[in-house]
Amino acid sequence: MSTHDLYTTAPDAPLWEVPASGAARFSWDYDDGRERLLALYQKGKDKQWDGNKRIDWSLEVDPLDPLGMPDDALTLHGTPHWAKMTDRDRGELRRHYASWQFSQFLHGEQGAMVCAARIVESVPDLDAKFYSATQAMDEARHAEVYGRFLHEKIRMLYPVNDDLRALLGDTLRDSRWDMPYLGMQVLIEGLALAAFGMIRDTTDKPLPKQILAYVMQDEARHVAFGRMALRDYYKQLSDAELREREEFVIEGCYLMRDRLRGVEVLENFGIGTREAQELSERSPFLQLFRKLLFSRIVPCVKDIGLWGERLRRAYVDMGVLELGDSDLNLLMTRDEEVAEQLDRDRFAAEERARVAEVEEAVAQGAAGE
Repeated sequence: MSTHDLYTTAPDAPLWEVPASGAARFSWDYDDGRERLLALYQKGKDKQWDGNKRIDWSLEVDPLDPLGMPDDALTLHGTPHWAKMTDRDRGELRRHYASWQFSQFLHGEQGAMVCAARIVESVPDLDAKFYSATQAMDEARHAEVYGRFLHEKIRMLYPVNDDLRALLGDTLRDSRWDMPYLGMQVLIEGLALAAFGMIRDTTDKPLPKQILAYVMQDEARHVAFGRMALRDYYKQLSDAELREREEFVIEGCYLMRDRLRGVEVLENFGIGTREAQELSERSPFLQLFRKLLFSRIVPCVKDIGLWGERLRRAYVDMGVLELGDSDLNLLMTRDEEVAEQLDRDRFAAEERARVAEVEEAVAQGAAGE
């Protein structure tokens, strides 16, 4: 079935063309480059994986409860609308929310793939080009697995959220080579990591847990790459240039905080836009989720040297300034460990099943003698 047959609302056009400006930069310096980035490049090569093989696609998914999230995570929970809904209606609501979330993940991963390609083209350093090439492959794999989950297991997609598309467009249109790093590696990837992690740590469904854990293992490297590259570069910028980038971060953070609420889902259930927005604003879960969204962004922004007074005031207004002291390395290490432990648990279970199968065959053979 065509993707377009699965969209809840048809996209405006089959292709979204973003006019891009800026220069393609070649480097004729083939020395080893920065040791840290080259080590990350080697890790990027070593950690490539096949989404068809590493993920167990035979696992069943209930379309009416794809993620196993608690009902209080749904905006309508506890409202008069919820009281009127049948069990089937509530299942469809869970399906729509899962579709909306994973659709935005899918669209964001395609955006990350395009941004990684832009970085390969425009970044002046060869070691950064090398790593960005591995990231483009990672993002292609992520888009592949999210797309497969939506097509095969949920069988429903949502178009890209207007505000996510706006941030992607702003990131890609800017001619400065560092802006794809800042817009994608720091803002969009940071926001996505927090959303991935919240579902990964909450869901009791093995298939989405696998997908999210393995994607997050890759994304931990991507954020580390962005931090290294931008931290080095931003030390060289003037105060005025740093302020321009801080303004971009402020605008992007407000955009993501205020607009990524899943209002489109409620509209598909017959609730008007204004009421859907009000219900979203009153949701305790959304308020907690908003704070969690910045758990990766704020410490990264501080680490790369964007920590001016106006940016700090914006983070005070959002109630997330204290997250600047979070240990980002610890978060990223945990992302690696969760994926590796999941592999160990899965392979150990498969080995036990094989041993049991052999023992049963031996026992049957002995009984027949």
